[in-house]
Amino acid sequence: MIKVATIAGSDASGGAGLEADLKTFEEYGLYGMAAVTALATMDPAQEWAHRVFPVSGEALRAQLETVFRGVGVAAAKSGMLGSPYAVELTREFIASYRVKNYVLDPVMVCKGAGEALNPELNQVVADKLLPLAEVVTPNLFEASQLSGLPEATTLEAMKETARVIAGKGAHTVFVKGGAKLAGAAKAFDVFYDGNDFEVLEAELLKTNWTHGAGCTTSAAIAAGLARGLSVRAAVRLAKRFITQSLAAGFPLNKWVGPGNPASWRKAY
Repeated sequence: MIKVATIAGSDASGGAGLEADLKTFEEYGLYGMAAVTALATMDPAQEWAHRVFPVSGEALRAQLETVFRGVGVAAAKSGMLGSPYAVELTREFIASYRVKNYVLDPVMVCKGAGEALNPELNQVVADKLLPLAEVVTPNLFEASQLSGLPEATTLEAMKETARVIAGKGAHTVFVKGGAKLAGAAKAFDVFYDGNDFEVLEAELLKTNWTHGAGCTTSAAIAAGLARGLSVRAAVRLAKRFITQSLAAGFPLNKWVGPGNPASWRKAY
């Protein structure tokens, strides 16, 4: 059995975070494990306002010992980290256990929020984790934060942010979220391997209420790497996977809805 891990926050509603990651690993036929960095809740009495409760450093270290020392992994991804010690512990374990297939999803904002969760962590993530990542998967907002450039509004700007992020140490970069480009008729993402760009296109789906897409995409890339795919092949398959998941998404309540990773097995 191929083992893969996520180091991420828990989404109490089940549609994003490590819950989305584990569902994705399952669809790829993998054994998934999780080290919980934070607990994310949403308040129905306050229009689904988000709150984040970090897990202690002691508890996170114990989880990482269980996963990496006690079991071992073929690949790992990180999502919401939420604290300097979570970033440092992630760096320590990914480096110490020489996890080549590490996917960094630099989660900086919750769905529906308009600003970075922990802006002071942006530079720490860039310094500590970018050089270890086989793939980094920022959305447009996160790519802007990592690159220091304005948020991209064109494909060429997406390519430039990817180029700058690669220059800061990332092996390969997958900038997501081109569906939000002005006048976009397709959902565009940009993959950059340090030399060449590839624009991935898919049907533009109306998913304003869907959350967890970024988590699912990065988990799918990690799963593909764990199964032995090249980075480019893992990214291409993940693009197909998330498109299918979003197409089969559903409203969870009046505020938000998840994708549907289980639709993959029915479609393919």
